[in-house]
Amino acid sequence: MLYVHVPFCRSFCAYCSFYSERLPGEAEGPALRSWLEQLKREISVRGAEIVVSHRALPTLYIGGGTPSLLPLPVLEELLQALREARADGFEEFTLELNPEDVAGRGPDYVRSLLALGVNRFSMGVQSLSDPLLLSMRRRHTAARARQAFRTLREAGAENISVDLIFGLAELSNDVLDQTLAGFLKWRPEHISAYQLSVESGCAWAEEQGGGSGRIAPEEQCARQYSRICTTLAEAGYRHYEISNWALPGREARHNAAYWNRTPYVGLGPAAHSFQIFPDGRQRRSWNAEALRWLEAQEKPLPGAGEEWLTAGQIREESLMLGLRTAAGIEQGLLSGEIAAKKQKEGLLETTPEGRQRIPERLWFVSDGLIADLL
Repeated sequence: MLYVHVPFCRSFCAYCSFYSERLPGEAEGPALRSWLEQLKREISVRGAEIVVSHRALPTLYIGGGTPSLLPLPVLEELLQALREARADGFEEFTLELNPEDVAGRGPDYVRSLLALGVNRFSMGVQSLSDPLLLSMRRRHTAARARQAFRTLREAGAENISVDLIFGLAELSNDVLDQTLAGFLKWRPEHISAYQLSVESGCAWAEEQGGGSGRIAPEEQCARQYSRICTTLAEAGYRHYEISNWALPGREARHNAAYWNRTPYVGLGPAAHSFQIFPDGRQRRSWNAEALRWLEAQEKPLPGAGEEWLTAGQIREESLMLGLRTAAGIEQGLLSGEIAAKKQKEGLLETTPEGRQRIPERLWFVSDGLIADLL
């Protein structure tokens, strides 16, 4: 299970606080080449770790940033470096896309990606309202998003995920309904819906009030979330994680593995990794947020770090991640007394497989419920 971070964007969305750098207009400038050479060095240094992770779950997710900015030869070079590290034949290979890049480069670009092994596309649409897209500083329009989805389908893409943002003060019920109707007309295999948060480092956080005026009141957010849940359920989508819906059998294997705490290797600046060692020890580590995240001796630059998890932290993570999902958690993570009490209160239920989960009707307030169980 591998993740590669592409830290480049043409422009910065107003709500985004992820690490990224503005990529100049040239197809393959020095910043992109420097990133690729550092990435190839990191792949070489971490080869043994990559092999173990790949054998456990052969998935690859290239995210960012904007991976669809990568010239095809750069993507080919990256995949060749992974092949040399014995990571190939991915069962699920996801690439994040910006609609404008797909619409602008056309079906030949998508067919080239398919030929390279990409078999799942994740496209950040966010809304089908032009005023809202402009406010968020997205590069595409609603028309270009529609064109991009048509291009993916016509080129042969059979597994597409689209993203939606809710919880914006500007987002009306009518606009949300129109976006959902547009998505359902496309019938993507997977839909993700993320509630807006304004974090330090994004453009909206610099506004007066720290961007709080951009966020809808909690009651409005809850109504929007309920509207999304109901609409997608009626359309046949399975709500398998708080922010994710899929047609039956189209759940994201890579993403689901994070919630199951499957070990993974994160490559590139700001990427995180998770290891479980044969003796049971568990470690999280992360790279520096910089285009040069390795020193000449292949050591991580300042900003990188690691954390060895205690038994208590492992239990807490298992609870927090598992209770975000429809699958829930194993019996025994909660004491029998606590589990029985929460079930009696209607805050937990037992799945047909004998696991414990939060009922879907309470998923919007699950953070508070989970905190009460820790």
